[in-house]
Amino acid sequence: MTSCDLFVTCLIDLFYPDTGEAVVVVLEKQGCTVDFRPAQECCGRFALEAGYTDDASQQARQFCAVFADAGLIVVPSPACAAMIQLEYPHLLPNDPRAAALAARTWELSQFLVDYLHVSDPVVSYAGKIAYQPACHLLHDLHGAAQAPALLSAVQGATLAPWREADECCGFGGPFALNLPEVSASILDSHVQHLEASGADVVVTCDPGCLLHLNGGLDRQGCRVRAVHLADLLAGRVTPAPAPAAAKVVKPKLRPRPW
Repeated sequence: MTSCDLFVTCLIDLFYPDTGEAVVVVLEKQGCTVDFRPAQECCGRFALEAGYTDDASQQARQFCAVFADAGLIVVPSPACAAMIQLEYPHLLPNDPRAAALAARTWELSQFLVDYLHVSDPVVSYAGKIAYQPACHLLHDLHGAAQAPALLSAVQGATLAPWREADECCGFGGPFALNLPEVSASILDSHVQHLEASGADVVVTCDPGCLLHLNGGLDRQGCRVRAVHLADLLAGRVTPAPAPAAAKVVKPKLRPRPW
């Protein structure tokens, strides 16, 4: 039996705690024993992207202290997984724990496909799925194929192609705060094309993308909603109800005057 530690990430802890539970469900369904360390904190990604290198290094040291004796670490966020795998060895070049933990850390979809060799997630979904890959998963972790492979094996689901499927959603952490007009323009375009795709849900592996997309979809009153890959694989997502058909109102006939 495979054992792993779950690094749940800040955004899932704050905004999507049910998704954290779904990750455990998915991993346990594949025969994993999952441990959670309550002392875990932020990995330092936001501090690093905002230019606060010293703060990011301190958060990296805290992570190393908490997970020093961990075996495999599974992270349901490409941004955080990439932070640990790629940035920790540079932030802490003299701390051997950083390189060791980087080598034992996995993003969720890559862990399922590349480590556990899951080809059938044993889940069904009777609806249309669009997929939004996270930038860190595509470009930092080179994980373009794993999540689509899992989604294509979901029983009863239809994958909905859509324009901008491989482009940034516009979140980018501090990017959305520093350049809100640009971020909002990218998001509006995504929302428009997701609605046109006919998808019931858009699936992503990163809680940052999830938060950003749901904000835009909700503000524009779209029936499409964003869900994390773990929620879908755990069987916790139901298709959105079909748009209600417009009611035909028959005109009332006035009595004839004769």
